[in-house]
Amino acid sequence: MIFIELVLQNFGPYLGRQVINLVPKNDLNDCPIILLGGMNGGGKTTLLDAIRLALYGHRAQCSTRGNLSYSEFLNQSINHHTKPQEITTIELAFEHIIDNETQVFRVIRTWTKNQRNGKDNLGILVDDWPDVSLVKIWDEYIENLIPLGISNLFLFDGEQVKELAENEITPPVVINAIQSLLGLELAERLSIDLEILVHRQRKDIAGAKELVTLEQIEKQLDYLRKDYTLAKQELAVLQNNLDYSRKQHYLAQEKFLSEGGKIAAESSQLKQQSDDSSAALEQARQKIIELASDILPLGLILPLLIQAQSQVEKEYRTSQAKSALNVLIERDKRLLNCINQLNLLTEQIDKIKSFLASENQYLQQEICSEKELWLTDDTEILKQLDNLLQQDLPSQIKQAQEQLVNISNQEEEILAIEKQLATAASPEEYEKLANAVRTSQVLLIESQTTYDVGQRRIEELAAAIENKKKDLQEYSKQNIDSKNYEHIIYASAKVQDTLKLFREQLAIKKLGQLEDEITKHFRFLLHKSDLVHRITIDISTFSLSLYEFNGQPVPKHRLSAGEKQLLAIAFLWGLAKVSGLRLPVAIDTPLGRLDSSHRQNLVDKYFPAASHQVILLSTDTEIGKKEVETLREKEAIAREYLLKYDSSTRQTTVVENQYFW
Repeated sequence: MIFIELVLQNFGPYLGRQVINLVPKNDLNDCPIILLGGMNGGGKTTLLDAIRLALYGHRAQCSTRGNLSYSEFLNQSINHHTKPQEITTIELAFEHIIDNETQVFRVIRTWTKNQRNGKDNLGILVDDWPDVSLVKIWDEYIENLIPLGISNLFLFDGEQVKELAENEITPPVVINAIQSLLGLELAERLSIDLEILVHRQRKDIAGAKELVTLEQIEKQLDYLRKDYTLAKQELAVLQNNLDYSRKQHYLAQEKFLSEGGKIAAESSQLKQQSDDSSAALEQARQKIIELASDILPLGLILPLLIQAQSQVEKEYRTSQAKSALNVLIERDKRLLNCINQLNLLTEQIDKIKSFLASENQYLQQEICSEKELWLTDDTEILKQLDNLLQQDLPSQIKQAQEQLVNISNQEEEILAIEKQLATAASPEEYEKLANAVRTSQVLLIESQTTYDVGQRRIEELAAAIENKKKDLQEYSKQNIDSKNYEHIIYASAKVQDTLKLFREQLAIKKLGQLEDEITKHFRFLLHKSDLVHRITIDISTFSLSLYEFNGQPVPKHRLSAGEKQLLAIAFLWGLAKVSGLRLPVAIDTPLGRLDSSHRQNLVDKYFPAASHQVILLSTDTEIGKKEVETLREKEAIAREYLLKYDSSTRQTTVVENQYFW
């Protein structure tokens, strides 16, 4: 199946007729991804609801329906600028292969405000020809193409992934999808039919007294089953309420964060941090002042100080040369007197005199080279200059640089805090935001409590039904003894045992395939593939268990938030693969809670391979500039759309061939 086109007219924030081409093909190649970008509240989820509504009508599990009746939901979905007589329309065109031939279906649902029958008008075109007979059986027909029970495996949003990632218990929607995929519903139905057959046989062979008792037990069992069915229906409503409460609480928290509620709540702490930074800043400035009052300013004339040190060293060497020259002249005189007494040859004495003269001439030249003495040749001054240039001044310069860095850091910290405080909500606005969060939290707790009560009610009814079945079976064994129908009852009991074994074996076989798919996809998405070696699914609760290479279990709490979300996506991906259905995948807000590495893994590995057609509904922070450029380089994007939302009119316009970047 391939979605070809989605048409919205006066639906949600979409005023007028707006057409979205969904064909996963550009001018040159087949490309799986249709990318639609929009800010939060701009109509992304509305597109996913429109697809669900077009396919399933009153059975659609739309995000904003909650516990509204279908007619109320339809009225609520009409754009508020639509005139009473104007029509609201949703059209979904898709192609599907039937008997090796490709057929194009166009599902058209129209309605107006406060329509009399409270329903929409359904029209079906097959290859552009109206098909009235198909309209009458559309619910059954679409169930064969995309069963409602597994539709959430292909049309899902970030909240669904978040719930699956964070909850230890597998959500009911996923459990229903698994049971539908495994074919357990058919076996369960056959088991119920066998029970009905056995009950009829028991009635036929029971006596008058036994028949009354038998009928009483069966009535009680029938009442319990009706109560169980009603409880299941009520639980579905409670589940919708719980999902709605969770979403409202999430939206309230997001609004609290985005509009400065959190900053306002932390304003006193931020102000204290600002005061601390200001104090640290003043302390650093005082330290700079103290350093400036000592020898630090000499750092401004460091070249002059180095020149002075060099001059002092030269003058010191000149002074030493003068002293040495006088000593050497006196020594030379004594040496020559001694040589004269040795009766050496005149030539030898002249050579000695020449050597001594040349040596003394070197010292004389060094003395004469320093024509002007600027500074004293005091050794103490030379030591002071050395200490100043080698130790004291570098130390103070280093301290000053550290304080300057400290001052810069403190100023940046103060500026950042001031920017945060500038975005903080006013006290009145903060109180509204906080009240909204508290109210949504109270509603969420109430919804969760009510749902838990409903769940326990179902468990109690299920236990009561099983007990009543046992009573019925025991009663028939003890009070009904008829050879004519005994073989039927006996055979039915054996068939029931066989069916139970069949369900177990079927579940084991199918779950084995599902486990392999989930493990393969999870390791494919992870950037550290050695984290998990094997994933198993509990046959009764359908919860996941993770194991290392050595067989040791990996507790789910050891996974990071991003790894949990990848596990949830791998779960949904594996279910979709095991279903064997080639259906489009639509994902709303797919990357909300992933870090950069896990996000890149999804972009590189999941989106291009999730299906032959992948509809991505994203904000600018999820599929950002880097991610969209990666997908473009891979030539994975067939079409791009930008959902431009005007907050003043609360209208969204679909702009083709455009994204945030």
